Amino acid sequence: MAARARRLALIGCFRPRQCGIATFTADIYDHLTTARPDMAIDVYAMAARPGDASDSAAVAGIDEKDADGYRAAAEAINASGADAVWLQHEFGIFGGPAGDMILGLVDRVAAPLIVTFHTILAEPSADQRRVMEHLVAKAAKLVVMSAFGRETLIRIYGAKAERIELIEHGTPDRAFEACSPLRERLGLAGRPVVSTFGLLGPGKGLEAAIRALPAIAAQYPDILYRIVGATHPNLVAAEGEAYRQSLADLAGELGVADNIAWENRFLDLPELLEQIELCDIYLAPYPNLAQITSGTLAYAVALGRAVVSTPFVHARELLADDVGILLGGADSDAIAEAVLLLLAHPGERRALQERAYARGRSTAWPVIAARFASLIENVAAVPARREPRRMFPSFAAIRALSDDVGILQHGTGLIPDRNHGYCIDDNARALMLVNASPSLGEEEYGLLFARYAAFLHHGWNPDRGRFRNFMAYDRRWLEDEGSEDSNGRTLWALGHGAAHARTPELRAWCAGLFARTAPLAADLKSPRAIAFALLGADELLARETGHAAAGAIVERGGAFLHALWRSARRSGWEWFEPALAYDNARLAEALLRAGRRTDSVPMEEAGIGALDWLCDIQTSSEGHFRPMGCEGFGAEGELFPFDQQPLEAWATVDAAATAYRLTGKLRWHDRAERAYGWFLGANDRGAVIASSATGRCCDGLTRHGVNSNVGAETALAFHLAHRAMADTFWTRGIAKDTSASDVDLQSEPHAAAHSS
Repeated sequence: MAARARRLALIGCFRPRQCGIATFTADIYDHLTTARPDMAIDVYAMAARPGDASDSAAVAGIDEKDADGYRAAAEAINASGADAVWLQHEFGIFGGPAGDMILGLVDRVAAPLIVTFHTILAEPSADQRRVMEHLVAKAAKLVVMSAFGRETLIRIYGAKAERIELIEHGTPDRAFEACSPLRERLGLAGRPVVSTFGLLGPGKGLEAAIRALPAIAAQYPDILYRIVGATHPNLVAAEGEAYRQSLADLAGELGVADNIAWENRFLDLPELLEQIELCDIYLAPYPNLAQITSGTLAYAVALGRAVVSTPFVHARELLADDVGILLGGADSDAIAEAVLLLLAHPGERRALQERAYARGRSTAWPVIAARFASLIENVAAVPARREPRRMFPSFAAIRALSDDVGILQHGTGLIPDRNHGYCIDDNARALMLVNASPSLGEEEYGLLFARYAAFLHHGWNPDRGRFRNFMAYDRRWLEDEGSEDSNGRTLWALGHGAAHARTPELRAWCAGLFARTAPLAADLKSPRAIAFALLGADELLARETGHAAAGAIVERGGAFLHALWRSARRSGWEWFEPALAYDNARLAEALLRAGRRTDSVPMEEAGIGALDWLCDIQTSSEGHFRPMGCEGFGAEGELFPFDQQPLEAWATVDAAATAYRLTGKLRWHDRAERAYGWFLGANDRGAVIASSATGRCCDGLTRHGVNSNVGAETALAFHLAHRAMADTFWTRGIAKDTSASDVDLQSEPHAAAHSS
């Protein structure tokens, strides 16, 4: 079966920039395009100066020193619908300490991230370690080009072995050329030629190579050592050509100036390959034995050149099994001895060339491009099997998390975790679910209602006038008063129970505790706590229209949220705060309800406008729900895609359902469906978060996939989101998903939709 068409965002230096990363990225683009012509590849090219990235294939240039440019590129990638993002990482090409500006892009992209590390330092600085560990944590796959790089990522940076792919540096797939025609054109037909390639600068070992020349020239006076490559641009900027001149001076002192040819320019790939084919011996005298990648070394092997190299990491692995000659180090005598051996024994040199050429077939670009295409396909998010939307979730997960005290907060995998005890937040939500679940038998309903209601009752601390929140497993309260949010949620659950509990006695109990504890709402300052309390008060008012305490909460809360919205909104940001956080849709829903309850058209319109805006920005370019991730809480005016929480999907479903009930506009059904679909696989990883068959819901969606722990908050969010969909849309015959696998909705009685 043909692979599905993909879109890849490719980030790195790119032509016409002259550096090894630019060449590598361009090679990837060219060969991957050939291997997968159906794949759309968008290049985001690093630019040392604005406007540097001019190749027509580059959809955008990123100014390496502009932090806003990285964030803008992330937004463009997300808007493009990229299935995967592939970053070429090298120190020195990104702005900030150790290039940390690239993290501003990495943190904001929604598609799975692949990172190819071109340098992996065994002894990083503090900033280098920070950047590397951040990339390791965020990436779905880490690509290295050597076994040493793989081991270093695991040992030094804590990478997980299963996330690492070893894919060697790609090389040209060319026929073996025993004697390059270029030799004739340059008048070198009879001269033995040794060559070293790459940007020139200290650390290339060229001094050792030049010092080896007198011994070689003593036996082969016409030996020619070609040093091919421009001086590194950073070195030119700092000191001009002083370093190159120092090498020329050294050659003059040793009497071998006539044995050296300088190619002081950056060669494009076709000419570079010709120059490598020109030489009899490729010499890599690099003293840095930790170097893990050399593109020209890989090319030399693939082109069947006889290689003499110091034992740096890439050379040790590529030249194993007598593919080349490995020296003990950057020693002039050893270089001279190896070169003389190969010049004196043409048969040995030819055998070495044949072994190198054979080794190079495994790194030919068609082979490497196919491996990269497979990696991208495996990493890219795929649509998951979607469960029937209208199958009512099993209550088994709720039962499993509950004991005779209440509902436990957390789970380790599928097993409830007693170490973290209980919280009033979850027991409040559990009470709401019980009152919204008409399918529960009377006996179980009564048992669960009493259990969760008793937890709320016990949580009230009359001395503080607040509810406690956290309780240890041994039933010890861990605080005298809980957060404002937990107090607001508890009022919400009591107001909901006062409206929806099954019997007059239970509704009266909820209303009584609500009335006794409602004064706390007057002191709330958290916008979300105020919104939660308002939602509960509005539920109570739906049944008891003259409830004074509930009316006061709605009036105060509505005025507060409306003023907050008016003061915080700005062009392109129609929201209550300068940053998104958690339970975001509740703010808009509460203001919308307050506007309808108090007959305030401005409030109602503001709530609708804010919810419209929120739904728009939390919709991906592919049309699925993408909530604000908890990594971005507090980031003003920005959206971070991970980690995504079920609470956000439920809040959006509820708010959209409220907007539909109050306006009758079908767009709110579409938005509710989109948010609910997030649970069932319509998300950034195509991953099923929740299961109707078991009633479980995983704790969230990370950039690596599903957080498989199952806690109370997430399971309750799934169940309550389903109830909102069923009660508001499905029982009214408003549904997109009408597959034959859906259960018959008439088989379960339903509560009436919550009135406004």
